[in-house]
Amino acid sequence: MPIVNRVADLQPDIQAWRRDIHQHPELLYDVHRTAAFVADRLREFGCDEVATGLGRTGVVGVIKGKKPAGKGDIKVIGLRADMDALPIEEATNLPYASRHPGKMHACGHDGHTAMLLGAARYLAETRNFAGDAVVIFQPAEEGGAGADAMIKDGLMDRFGIEQVYGMHNGPGIPVGSFAIRTGPIMAATDELDIKITGLGGHAARPHICIDSVLVGAQVVTALQSIVSRSIDPLESAVISVCEFQAGHARNVIPQTAELRGTIRTLTPEVRALVEKRVHEVVSGVAQITGAKIDLTYKRGYPVTVNHASQTEFATRIAREIAGEANVHETPPLMGAEDFSFMLEARPGAFIFCGNGDTAGLHHPEYNFNDEAIVHGTSYWIKLVENALPA
Repeated sequence: MPIVNRVADLQPDIQAWRRDIHQHPELLYDVHRTAAFVADRLREFGCDEVATGLGRTGVVGVIKGKKPAGKGDIKVIGLRADMDALPIEEATNLPYASRHPGKMHACGHDGHTAMLLGAARYLAETRNFAGDAVVIFQPAEEGGAGADAMIKDGLMDRFGIEQVYGMHNGPGIPVGSFAIRTGPIMAATDELDIKITGLGGHAARPHICIDSVLVGAQVVTALQSIVSRSIDPLESAVISVCEFQAGHARNVIPQTAELRGTIRTLTPEVRALVEKRVHEVVSGVAQITGAKIDLTYKRGYPVTVNHASQTEFATRIAREIAGEANVHETPPLMGAEDFSFMLEARPGAFIFCGNGDTAGLHHPEYNFNDEAIVHGTSYWIKLVENALPA
């Protein structure tokens, strides 16, 4: 089944919404303009309910099908898009580039929001399904755990959501193609902050100092041994120390050093093992160097795990839209996604929709590919019509 003809007709409107949102990027939970734009469109479409303020600034629309779902059938499915942008200076020079310095839609959430709005418009017009389609527009995916905030505000129970589906654009995946897999598809992301307190002094007299730079270097090196020597080679883990700050003069051994980094894992077991080993390694370095080392280990988003039955269903729908040859099994990605919280709360699946040969996500020259609109929007529509058959 190719793209939905009506979606092709709607493409100019969806593109216009996308570019409007692109010009007005907002960060984390401060997505007031975007949320208002979404809520206004949903009311215009005739959604049966439009709720605002979930998870602070999230928006939910409920669209009822032509009839209630039958006994034993799925009654309610949720479709989720994210609305927030990134603190990046845009470098695309597009006519619809960001009007707000230091902010841009560098991850395609403008496209995600517009495609789901397009699907909501079509579904509200046709209602060719039985049960409820719940469209979820979420703030603060980029580090703020907006999905978790919406869930804690009662998202799943209030609207009776039984299954939930998410989608993200994928640079490097051809437009008109999809990529998906069962099981872990994106990593858990944890943070570590390390403060080292040594004994500063003159660079010419290191023997009476405790060199915080040397201690920090030992910590960085020792942490890498966790992945190479504590983790099964057939499992995946990443430990990246990306900030190392110490000293202000070439001839002074600094008293303190600070390290910050990120940790990515694909299973709860490996996640727990890495956390345990990080504490042990840091403690060991402190003991052998005599430095005081304070470690703050903060768990972030959990692993994004696609449920088997829902992934099989989503794959079938994607094949109907794109053709079997254009739906691929993706390897797990070590990036993170807070849709993971929704997949912990309800069964569902997360899929990638091709964005073509574009700059990568979080790059200042990235731009969502408007040619992907008809494919992603058609996927949402057919997902609802097949999950809730009339």
